[in-house]
Amino acid sequence: MTQVENHEFSKLKQDEVAILMVPFPSQGHLNQLLQLSCLISSYQLPVYYVGLATHNHQARIRANALNPSNIAKLHFHDLPNPELIAFETIWDASMLLRDPIASFIRDISSKVRRVIVVHDPMMSYNVQDVSSLPNAESYIFNCISVFSCYIMMCLFLKISGQHEEELLKKLYSFEGVTTDDAMDLSDSQHPYMDIRSGDIHNTSKVIESKYIDLMEQAEISLNKKQWAIGPILPTKLDYISNRENICLEWLNKQPPRSVLYVSFGTINSFSDRQIKELAMGLEQSKQRFIWMLRDADRGDIFKGEDRKVELPEGFEERVEGVGLVVREWTPQPEIMAHSSTGGFMSHCGWNSCLESITMGVPIAAWPIHTDQPINGFLVTEILKIGLLVRDWGKREEVVSASTIENVVRKLMASEEGDLIRKRAEELGEAVRQSTEKGGASQIELDSFIAHITR
Repeated sequence: MTQVENHEFSKLKQDEVAILMVPFPSQGHLNQLLQLSCLISSYQLPVYYVGLATHNHQARIRANALNPSNIAKLHFHDLPNPELIAFETIWDASMLLRDPIASFIRDISSKVRRVIVVHDPMMSYNVQDVSSLPNAESYIFNCISVFSCYIMMCLFLKISGQHEEELLKKLYSFEGVTTDDAMDLSDSQHPYMDIRSGDIHNTSKVIESKYIDLMEQAEISLNKKQWAIGPILPTKLDYISNRENICLEWLNKQPPRSVLYVSFGTINSFSDRQIKELAMGLEQSKQRFIWMLRDADRGDIFKGEDRKVELPEGFEERVEGVGLVVREWTPQPEIMAHSSTGGFMSHCGWNSCLESITMGVPIAAWPIHTDQPINGFLVTEILKIGLLVRDWGKREEVVSASTIENVVRKLMASEEGDLIRKRAEELGEAVRQSTEKGGASQIELDSFIAHITR
């Protein structure tokens, strides 16, 4: 144990409850667990963020919208890198952490009244040793929508979707949403999920009350408690108003609700041909845009160079003043919260959906894999705060420039788009209120904290 860790442990009190966060090492998961860490830390509880050094560093440098002073209150515990691992895949890295995590849980459990382990479902194998400690318990934190949890349960576990048969028919072909490798990893975690004492969801009853109720009914026989405490991202971003960033500076010069933000997350890459069609579609739409153009993350984002994505010749010069292309990390929550942002073209990862919903920004949905098609359906068909760019059934096809142009124009410059934006703004206002004192999400969070500190 390092001197630093000894120093951190020396602050622990025997009657305290210590919280250990164990994220899955993919950006959307690292980010949500970091946000949750800051939220729980605000209750004056000691919070340890546990992961490989490279992923802990990644979480910190990409900590969008979080106040640095809140991050400084957290204890980052860097696990030793497993030997001979190339970090080419996060799957490989994530399955080699059981022993060091178990050792750390045992160390802390001997110094406090109770240890609470909050972990990603995909880290269930790694935290299984919680069950051998009398003063430790674990909770799964779901980084996906409750709607996705419910639909996947119905589709993959062949559970009858009570009153949802028509809905499931519409979701006819979410076959192919995930890779065999991802399914194998998920299957490998299932035997260890029953150890948990309950589930925490990064969503609000304002967004998904019906599906939260259905999940509770489905889980009732398992005696697992449920809390919907989201959105866990900060809804007030006052402290960054003077932050220097090329995107925010550019947005400051644009009219209200006029800019489409285009970003497809950290684990998605497009073919060169699709990138060219997207570029032409954005240019032909004549709408203002910020496009975050990056290739997918690797297992270790600090090694090697990113692929240089080629745009059509002269594209950036032609769109100058109307569009901005950025190739580095962008402060997405701050962009979503900016008064000039009027739409978001997104892969529909749940983190991105929540940021968009919370800030009242409508979505041009372009789902790519796993839970994203289901989130896209939630956004466009159920919440009705977005438009679909591409039907999931046509996922193997290149989306043409003309299709992209039409969706962008409809969302950003039509009466239908204005109605969608109005619905998005109203939902965003309701979601933000749910995190205030007396709001549904705040009540759920208080309930969770009271439960783990009982």
